[in-house]
Amino acid sequence: MSTRLACVVFDAARPHTIACFWAELLDWEVTAERPDEIDVAVPDPDAPDVALTFRPTRTPRSGKNRIHLDLASKSLDHQGVQVDRALALGARRLDIGQGGVPWTVLADPEGNEFCVLEPREAYVDTGAVAAIVVDTADPPRLAKFWSTAVGWPITHAESRFADIRSITEQGPWLEFLRTHQDPKHPGRLHLDLIPHPAADPNQEVERLRAAGALTLRPNTSHTQPVLADPETYEFCLLPPHDE
Repeated sequence: MSTRLACVVFDAARPHTIACFWAELLDWEVTAERPDEIDVAVPDPDAPDVALTFRPTRTPRSGKNRIHLDLASKSLDHQGVQVDRALALGARRLDIGQGGVPWTVLADPEGNEFCVLEPREAYVDTGAVAAIVVDTADPPRLAKFWSTAVGWPITHAESRFADIRSITEQGPWLEFLRTHQDPKHPGRLHLDLIPHPAADPNQEVERLRAAGALTLRPNTSHTQPVLADPETYEFCLLPPHDE
């Protein structure tokens, strides 16, 4: 496999503020700060966590995000501590019709939804982020595409829910949850992939297209190619590098 999942990207009106919120909440660090991008990652460079990237946008937020993060907890007490910490940092409680569930639904200071989960055995070794959750009309179909894209095997697939995870069984899950909504706007989060240094980016684009991706905007001398998964939600293929 020549491509890996690099980061979850947040389009943000206040990238620095939101990056600091997530760094504090997860006990991660701001690892790079540029005018057009702020990166937040786990302090250990060898850890399997997927990084978070924050980029400026002037587009108003519209509707529910198609992607959200689920955060892990070690115990019910720890879950409560995580919720209280998030609220103290500027999060707010959110009602999206979840009813009486054991997890807590919150929104970050710009309204991006996330959940603080009750302790679950499947997430004991994920790190701070238990799962990256994607809303989809067809979980098995989208799981198959992303399994091919990033080389993570499918561990479960049914009409309501599917998931994939790194073969190392470390780091977050990538989960696909069926929704009956068809949002006109996918929200402010998307995924970025990166080829391994020895890979040919053009060949990787063709491989992804063969798996079902669409090319929305081709590579130019100034921008990376913007692709879309089979449900036409955008993702980017970043330039390869050695880090």
